[in-house]
Amino acid sequence: MRATKHLQASLLRCASSDLSSPGGRTFDLIEGALIDTSPPFQPTLSINGGFMAVALECLICDGVQMLSSQPFAQKFRQPSDSESQLLSLVLRGIGTTQPELARRSGLSQQTVSRLVNDLVTRGALELGERRSNGKRGQPSFEIAIAPGYAFSLGLALMTDAMSILLMDFAGNVVDYAYFDMPVMSRKAVFTKIAEAKEQFFAARPEARERLVGIGIGISGYCLDGKARYNPPPALDEFAMIPLDALFSEALGLPAWVENDGNAAAIGESFLGAGRAYSDFVYMFVAAGIGGGVIANHHLMRGTHGNGGEIGLILPWRLYQLPTLETLLQSLRRHGVDLDGISAMLANFDPDWPGVDEWIEKSRDPLSLIASSISALLDPEAIVLGGRLPKSLAEKMIPAIELFDDARRHEPRPLPKLVLSQTSVDACAIGAAMLPLEAEFFSSML
Repeated sequence: MRATKHLQASLLRCASSDLSSPGGRTFDLIEGALIDTSPPFQPTLSINGGFMAVALECLICDGVQMLSSQPFAQKFRQPSDSESQLLSLVLRGIGTTQPELARRSGLSQQTVSRLVNDLVTRGALELGERRSNGKRGQPSFEIAIAPGYAFSLGLALMTDAMSILLMDFAGNVVDYAYFDMPVMSRKAVFTKIAEAKEQFFAARPEARERLVGIGIGISGYCLDGKARYNPPPALDEFAMIPLDALFSEALGLPAWVENDGNAAAIGESFLGAGRAYSDFVYMFVAAGIGGGVIANHHLMRGTHGNGGEIGLILPWRLYQLPTLETLLQSLRRHGVDLDGISAMLANFDPDWPGVDEWIEKSRDPLSLIASSISALLDPEAIVLGGRLPKSLAEKMIPAIELFDDARRHEPRPLPKLVLSQTSVDACAIGAAMLPLEAEFFSSML
């Protein structure tokens, strides 16, 4: 039986606290977000009818407020492995009728019928119109994910900005907020999260009670294969600590963490190019360059969680890194006055002086990265995304060469170079999928 991340995090916090001490930890309430500052914080563990619940009592601003989140098991029933398999197939659009689900899953028609009926009763799936398969017999119902069954938050932490979105159970982006962040401090980040949450819940009140958790995508290398990262200097306050515990305690929500390239690859797999390609590599271009590897719809995290760090292929002393930071430098050299990457992206013009020069200098390093990916992994596609404006990515793709020796008259098959097909923010989309994937779909992590 799979224990939920929420219960694991709650028990971990209780086990690591001194329950006998009247002192402990305190939090400042900053526009609805609890920020760890310390003293009166007393976790208490109660057992009621065999079910463990964690109550975290916080003394805030001369009044007592209760920090509580309804346990996952009370909001949702944990799906079985077979149910998770069916939910994943329906989400990806691979199976939309019971006969198709039976064929794709390898489960019997009777088992699929029973599981689908149960998931419909619980509100996770919904039935649509009947669809004929051209054969005799009664047409089958179309089956779809019920969007309002559950919600999640996805957060992308960048060096100069953050974005956060609310996603429903069907993978639709319900609401989105983007913030330029001159300082990426914990206080500033949690303040903006609280502000965005209230905006989201005001528009969709039902999401407050059906929220599964938050996923975080952050730039940097994973240190322990779990949730400790070594990000760029701008994210110093989030460096070298278990980020899942930090966000879970501050927000009262279960939290999952991935690097930005892996998070974007997950989002692309579920909601973008992954619907056409089961094997692809996502090339994430932002202030740095990284990526994620998807093999047979599964994320290849690697031993330490750093699979897909394609930027490390380059001998950096020999090449200009093909990043948005070097693009910004090129534009400034040509007289384009820009405050930073966020300002550049908000006003981007592919005809600015300096763009073509940057593409020319990026041609060889991008070709080396793409050719290495092709030779080592032989994917169906290489997806160009991250924070790249579409108009810039469209100019970059023709410049990328996949090296081949062109032996005889038939060259070896090469991956297609394609644009990201996700909307809004690839990293935040993938981050929002983390809680839903972990608790319901369990198909790729």
